Amino acid sequence: MAKSAQRKTARKSAGARKTGGARKAAGARKSSGVRRSAGVRKSSGARKSSGARKSTGARKSGGRRGGGTANAAFMAPVTPSDTLAEVVGSKPIPRTEVTKRLWAYIKKNGLQDQKNRRMIKSDDALKPVFGGKAQVNMFEMTKLVNKHLS
Repeated sequence: MAKSAQRKTARKSAGARKTGGARKAAGARKSSGVRRSAGVRKSSGARKSSGARKSTGARKSGGRRGGGTANAAFMAPVTPSDTLAEVVGSKPIPRTEVTKRLWAYIKKNGLQDQKNRRMIKSDDALKPVFGGKAQVNMFEMTKLVNKHLS
């Protein structure tokens, strides 16, 4: 094979690698004359290398964007009513802890409907909290529980 033919086949295979397929006849860009090895990208002047990142010290707690601390309204202790205290306890606890304890009670006693997991069945302890309803939606449950917190 002649040297010119070898160069042409080398260019074709390099072009196929760069573009991920055959070059388009009309839309192909002309080369700037600078050869790059496969896998090397053209660098933009404004970018920094990822290795140049500086550590800012300890990470903020939270895990959410924006960082910072949790909303103080969620962490403020609330006192459950006597009917709700049978399920979550009588000491003042944050709203988040009330929800955790309520769900722990529901799971422990198997009160979540097996077919429609959004529905919560009430037992003797939860019936007064749910306003006498035999079954409530989990979103409705939070609204009903909030009436029992002060």
